[in-house]
Amino acid sequence: MNKLSLKQLDVKNKKVLLRVDLNVPINEEGIITDDTRIKEALNSIQYILRNKGSVILMSHLGRPKGKPDPKLSLEPCAKALAFLLKRPVLMAKDCIGPSAQNLVTHLQPNQILLLENLRFDPAEENPSSNPEFAKKLASFGDLYVNDAFGTAHREHSSTTTITKYFPGKSAMGFLMQKEIDSLSSLIKNPQRPFYAIIGGAKISSKLGVLKSLLKKVDGLFIGGGMAYTLLKAQDYQIGKSICEENQLDEALQLIKSCKDQKLPLWLPVDLLIADNFSKEANSKYIQVNQGIPDGWEGMDIGEETIAIWEKALTKASTIFWNGPLGVFEFPAFAKGTEAIARWIASSKALSVVGGGDSVAAINQLHLASSFSHISTGGGASLEYLEFGHLPGIDGLSDS
Repeated sequence: MNKLSLKQLDVKNKKVLLRVDLNVPINEEGIITDDTRIKEALNSIQYILRNKGSVILMSHLGRPKGKPDPKLSLEPCAKALAFLLKRPVLMAKDCIGPSAQNLVTHLQPNQILLLENLRFDPAEENPSSNPEFAKKLASFGDLYVNDAFGTAHREHSSTTTITKYFPGKSAMGFLMQKEIDSLSSLIKNPQRPFYAIIGGAKISSKLGVLKSLLKKVDGLFIGGGMAYTLLKAQDYQIGKSICEENQLDEALQLIKSCKDQKLPLWLPVDLLIADNFSKEANSKYIQVNQGIPDGWEGMDIGEETIAIWEKALTKASTIFWNGPLGVFEFPAFAKGTEAIARWIASSKALSVVGGGDSVAAINQLHLASSFSHISTGGGASLEYLEFGHLPGIDGLSDS
């Protein structure tokens, strides 16, 4: 990826507009429940401050639908940043209004300012509705750095439109560079055998990346909700399990492509099923070829599947994993996801986790340090694997 990097910019006495991803989970009491993304932003911030620049942070949080929502203010993130950096973080009451303008004007070298949630303005997500929004944001800084990998697949004002105002002066931050380097190695030159494990609810949202992976991997494992669409396509009874009826033909085609390419495809051979979608539901193990009875639904991969998958994965030199393998938010149905997570963590293979709910599962198990790379962006990591580039990176200055 031949793009300008933060280290190639002279930040001394410059105001650096730094797009970060502070889209973190915040509970009803306004407490951040997982600060991973905030911690991942620290490297770039500290580098700019060490080199006598000032930092103007931009981020979104949640989905406020283009208008201010006090519950989605970035204020808790400003406090968390101040605590982690052990220095004050100024907080603007708006993102391009009088409060932001005043604080930017008076910002000194070595100071940090966080603008309010960009998505409080509809033009962040819909740049063409008001091109002045990106122009105003751009006027605040001398340089632009994008370190928000989690939003790099979005063509938003602060990720793509803004770059045209910084010719030769828009760069990748350290997190963005780390993400791209890790994912690029999977596309260009993975250590083989290279296996991918794909879970999650819907096959439709991951069909593109599944087709793309068929050209890159040496074996594919599919679990989670999307497995039931593949099972139904092969005429297995799936009870009331989640299923995308309009994707059955695509599911069959995917299975056929694997056969034609002689590419191993591992689907569940047994399942943990339940009579209700709840924590306390009655549950039992069944073989896939028995079929799931009416009124029951698949909730997790079974113990036999776990054993088969773990044995197959012993051959892997590289493993990419995206998406849980069961309803892991219910402890009774988290066993499959947890077992595979623990197995990968103990393996010598290079292990890359493609963001999303799989990261939440790994954090719950305190296994993050045992993986080679954990991506901060689920959608972005899948799109990068599928297409090999992202809009938020394409717009940056060439090195």
